[in-house]
Amino acid sequence: MFNKILIANRGEIALRIIRACKEMGIKTVAVYSTADEDSLHTWFADEAVCIGPPQSADSYLNVARIISAAEITDAEAIHPGYGFLAENAEFAELCNSCKIKFIGPRPDVITRMGDKAIAKKTMRDAGVPVVPGSKEEITDIEEARAIAEEIGYPVIIKASAGGGGRGMRIASTPLALSTAFSMASSEAEKAFGNPGVYMERYINNPKHIEVQIFADEFGHVVHFGERDCSIQRRHQKLIEESPCSVITPEERKKLGDIAVRAAEAVGYTNAGTIEFLRDEQGNFFFMEMNTRIQVEHPVTELVTLTDLVKLQLEVAGGLPFKFSQKDIEFKGGHAIECRINAENPDKGFIPSPGKITTWHAPGGNGVRVDSHCYEEYVIPPYYDSMIAKLLTRAATRDECIARMERALQEFIIEGVKTTIPFQLKVMRSKEFRSGTFGTGFLEDFLA
Repeated sequence: MFNKILIANRGEIALRIIRACKEMGIKTVAVYSTADEDSLHTWFADEAVCIGPPQSADSYLNVARIISAAEITDAEAIHPGYGFLAENAEFAELCNSCKIKFIGPRPDVITRMGDKAIAKKTMRDAGVPVVPGSKEEITDIEEARAIAEEIGYPVIIKASAGGGGRGMRIASTPLALSTAFSMASSEAEKAFGNPGVYMERYINNPKHIEVQIFADEFGHVVHFGERDCSIQRRHQKLIEESPCSVITPEERKKLGDIAVRAAEAVGYTNAGTIEFLRDEQGNFFFMEMNTRIQVEHPVTELVTLTDLVKLQLEVAGGLPFKFSQKDIEFKGGHAIECRINAENPDKGFIPSPGKITTWHAPGGNGVRVDSHCYEEYVIPPYYDSMIAKLLTRAATRDECIARMERALQEFIIEGVKTTIPFQLKVMRSKEFRSGTFGTGFLEDFLA
C-alpha cells in the first residue's frame, strides 16, 4: 500500500479522497490554485502545494506542475478524482513513465473508451447492445445525411472526445441536420481540441441508467448495481438515486452482467461506470463508459455499504478483491443525491459565485453532506458551480424522498444563490415521486 499520494483535483472530491486516505493511514498532498488557497482540501491534507493561478489551464490542467508537485513531495501515486485530468490518457502515461502510480485504468484503456466512436465499436464487438448509429467518426455532412436516412430521425450528434453535454446536437429533419452537424463539430473542437463527431438514433425521453463496475489487477470484475441519473439539465446530472425504481431484479442482474462483460472486454482495472439508455420498451443500449470515479459514487456507497474510494486505493496498491460478486449486497435500502450548485434557477441557472455568509448543513439519521465549503468561504468563479452533494438514505424510496425534502429545508446557504429551492420543488413533484420519469423530465418541469 502507498505511504503518500497526491490528489490532482480540488473541492469536495479532493476532500473526499483525503478522508479515505486518513482512515487508511496514507499521507496526502493537496494541490491548489491561488483561487483555492482557503478551500478545505488544502487545510486537511498533510501537505499542500500551490500549482498556479486560478485558470484551470495554468493549474489543475497543468501536467508539468502536478508531476513536479508529486516528485518534490515524494508522492508514490496520484488520484485524479473526476474531471480535469481524470480521463487524460497522456497524463496517466506520464505518471507511469515517472514511476508514479496513476489511480485509475491503464492509459490504453482510457484512450480506447474515451473516444466514443471507438468505445461503441468495442462494445458492439463484445456483444453489448448499442444504440443504432455510425460505426466510426463522421467526416462530412453527406455521410451524416446517409447514416441518418438509414437509422431514421431524430438523430443526435455527439463529440467523439468528450461528454458533459458539450459538442452535442439533436436534429429531427434533414434540413436541421446540416446546422446541427457543423455546430456539434465546432463546439467539440473548442471544448476538446478534436472536431470529431459520431451520430446515433435519438431515443426520446429514456431512462439514463449507469452501472458501477470495479476491477482489480488480477482479472476480477464485479458490479455494484445501478444508478438512475435521468434528472438532468442540458445533459448535466442534477439528481441521482439507487436503485432505479422501474428496474426488476431480473433486469438488474442482466444489466450488471452486461456491464461486467463490457469491462472484461477492454481489460479494465479500478473504478468505472458503464452508462446505458433504457427506452420505453425496456431495452437497454450502451451509451458510454466513464473511466474514473463518478460525482455520484456516494449513492452506491450508501446502498452497498462500501467505500469505493478506499477500494480504488487498495486496487491501485496491488491488492486483490477480498470478495466476489455474490458478496455484494444491497442492504442500504434506497439513496438519493442532490447536487447543490451555486446557481440561480430563476435566471436560467446562471452561476452565482461569491462569499457564503451563512452555512448550515443538515444532519440527522440517514443524511450525508460532502462539501469543501463553510461560512465565509468565497466560491471562485473559475470552476464548476457544484459546492456540495447532499445525500439521504432510507429503507424505502418514499421515506428517502421525505428525508431529502427535510434535509433540503435544513440546508441554509446565504450570500449566494443555490439550486436548493429548485430541488425541493422536484422532490415534491408527482412525476418524480412516481419514479417513471425520463431524461426529458426537467425540460417539461421547467416549462
